[in-house]
Amino acid sequence: MMQQQDIVRQRLPFVAGAMFFAAILLLLRVIWFQFPQDPRVAAEFAIQRDANAGRTERIESPRGEIYDRNGNPLAVNTVQYRVSISPNLVSDIADTAPKLARILPNWDELELFTLLRDSTNPAEFLAVVDGETWRQIRDLGLDFAIDVDRLQRRVYPQGALGAQVIGFVSGIGEDARGNYGVEGYYQTQLAGRFEDAEVSNIPFDLPEDFAAQLESGADLVLTIDRDIQFLAESELQRAITETGATGGTIIIMDPRNGDVLAMASYPSFDPNVYYEVDNPLQLQNPAISSLYEPGSVFKVLTVAAALEVGAVTPDWTYNDQGVFEIGGIRIQNWDRRAHGEVDVEQILVQSLNVGAATLAVEELGATNFYQMMARFGIGRPTRIDLQGEASGFMRTPTDLSGTWSESDLGTNSFGQGLSVTPLQMLTAINAIANDGIMMKPRVVYQMIDGDRIITSEPQAVRVLSAETAQTVTDMMVAVVQGDVDGRAQVPGYTIAGKTGTAEIPSGGSYETDAWIMTFVGFLPADDPQVSVLIKLDRPTSGRWASEVAAPVFSRLVSRLVVLLEIPTDDVRIALESAGASIGN
Repeated sequence: MMQQQDIVRQRLPFVAGAMFFAAILLLLRVIWFQFPQDPRVAAEFAIQRDANAGRTERIESPRGEIYDRNGNPLAVNTVQYRVSISPNLVSDIADTAPKLARILPNWDELELFTLLRDSTNPAEFLAVVDGETWRQIRDLGLDFAIDVDRLQRRVYPQGALGAQVIGFVSGIGEDARGNYGVEGYYQTQLAGRFEDAEVSNIPFDLPEDFAAQLESGADLVLTIDRDIQFLAESELQRAITETGATGGTIIIMDPRNGDVLAMASYPSFDPNVYYEVDNPLQLQNPAISSLYEPGSVFKVLTVAAALEVGAVTPDWTYNDQGVFEIGGIRIQNWDRRAHGEVDVEQILVQSLNVGAATLAVEELGATNFYQMMARFGIGRPTRIDLQGEASGFMRTPTDLSGTWSESDLGTNSFGQGLSVTPLQMLTAINAIANDGIMMKPRVVYQMIDGDRIITSEPQAVRVLSAETAQTVTDMMVAVVQGDVDGRAQVPGYTIAGKTGTAEIPSGGSYETDAWIMTFVGFLPADDPQVSVLIKLDRPTSGRWASEVAAPVFSRLVSRLVVLLEIPTDDVRIALESAGASIGN
């Protein structure tokens, strides 16, 4: 025993000396930190410090939001959190599994227990959650076991309303992209900004909101009116149900400036769950992408062209024998009858194919006809600010393909053998409503980019003289007041309009017992404030657009004039006589 104590006493000075020496080294090291250091040493120390205390994270600023013309939100953002867990860092699996299962409905306790027992798994994705759910997970005190990434998600608070105009956003983070509609067309302007930021690795020591410090994408204010859009969609759905149509489109515009107030097509989709759509074509906007032969609506343009170039006057007449032959084909009237002596107005009122063909072939000629159709924008896109617009199609004598024939001139005169989109057709008719001036259609009124407010300026081109436009308008009023299209009338208002019942091309010929029916009109006829196109695909409840599409127009406009606060003709004229200013 004494021998062991002697050994301890002998070694104690060495142990004490070693401890004293170590203490001196530590003290010198602390003092050394107080003096300037070699920059290279300091940088290396900072790298080691930051590697342990923080990480670099890619931060996304908000995508620009979209509003209707009255400030109602159509597309906004919400922050979500992608949550992952490292099983090998969970200290108490039996306690953690049931707590997480109560917070995450997509996981049950047994699944989580099994996942957390696999300590070889470095990280496992749990869920993408909202802020409240993330706070509940954070409060579990799982320290380093939980990893979270902030995500921005696009939300459409109006649901399916206006979906084909707005479009949708696919992907997340830097992979997010706008698709179709406004989201696609203005992707560059709407997209948020990205920047690297240092984020603390200390558990749940959340960084300050870096995203709020970044420049966000530009906000857009549309020309769309949410209430008018709802009216268009609800009336279209009713028309589809009542007529048995397989699809359709309603467009409502202000012909004075090109503003699209509503643009509805069926079928549509909910942009919040766009990925649930089975047919990708359903994501497109038929109002700007679906081509069709418009039929007799097109006769309005043929008449306007003939009057504009001076080929005929309103008093011009011809002898309608019920048949017109050109290029090896026989053109007949819709009722297969001869109508005798007919003037220009009656070509529209009675919707005579023979009359339209006579104007185009014998009076206008191919050169004048196709030059005027080009001025109306037929065969080319309107350049509306929506992604996915089609150009339309019209053969001309100058086509390099050499496929045009004289028969095309005859059939084109009444809207067959060529194709347009619904928007192209309404835009052309708007030139007549707007004293001969055609306005470029638009759906974005303002762009708000930080402190800058950029207002879209209307773009105009004169297509007709004001005199020609007024003459054709009067003829279109006679159309609605006549027997053929009389179902489009709205009590108290003078309507200018025209129907079209078009055959559907198929394999070089036309389908039997299937039609596309259209009505285009504007009001008040003497001071147009709104124009409407209604198109129904393959309805089964009637044979003619005057029976099917015209009543839909009347019903819609009866509600539309209330929303737009357009007084009846009598009230408006009385107010104007009293010196009041009328108009929206």
